[in-house]
Amino acid sequence: MRLKNIPGSRETIAASDLVIHEPEKLKGRWSGEFGRKGRLAIEIGMGKGKFLMGMAEKDPDTDYIGIEKYSSVLLRAIQKLQAAPRDNVRLIRMDAEYISDVFAPGEVDVIYLNFSDPWPKDRHAKRRLPSRQFLARYDAFLKEGGRIEFKTDNRELFDFAVEEVEESVFEIKSITYDLHADSVMNEGNIMTEYEERFSALGNPIYKYILERKKN
Repeated sequence: MRLKNIPGSRETIAASDLVIHEPEKLKGRWSGEFGRKGRLAIEIGMGKGKFLMGMAEKDPDTDYIGIEKYSSVLLRAIQKLQAAPRDNVRLIRMDAEYISDVFAPGEVDVIYLNFSDPWPKDRHAKRRLPSRQFLARYDAFLKEGGRIEFKTDNRELFDFAVEEVEESVFEIKSITYDLHADSVMNEGNIMTEYEERFSALGNPIYKYILERKKN
């Protein structure tokens, strides 16, 4: 998908106090940013922020950080947050490859991956957010008992993600190949912009929830 460049988006992001501009300086100290010691959840590749804002409203006792690398997309999330401010939301513009520079061991409770870029070419497999390489990164800062939740409409990417779990320290606790028809896993589900679009076309939504393997 080709993203439209929005003139001035980088300048708007740079001037926004909703965006953490040097997130690596908060590594291990995110509770201080939010002014409380609470649960911390992150969404990597948050898009325009619909899911993140919905979760923050639904669960005000959890602090949420949205991570997005594309300025034109992050700009839309900023606009959403400006229209409906949430004290428990912060935004970061960065490439997920450097995620380990931002969070300390045991600092994050939940990681959300929603409709991630499939990087369809085999040589780019390690760039996929549910790859074994990224699962190893998540393991470095996910709390004991923490979880990873991944949703997509891309069956090839989902099959790949399921296979990658076997090469990681995680295990699948819940899985569905038709989220909206699964009354248990769909309970309380908040849809992303992509999810609304794809499900309206009749596409099934795939989801798994991972936890660290028991020793």
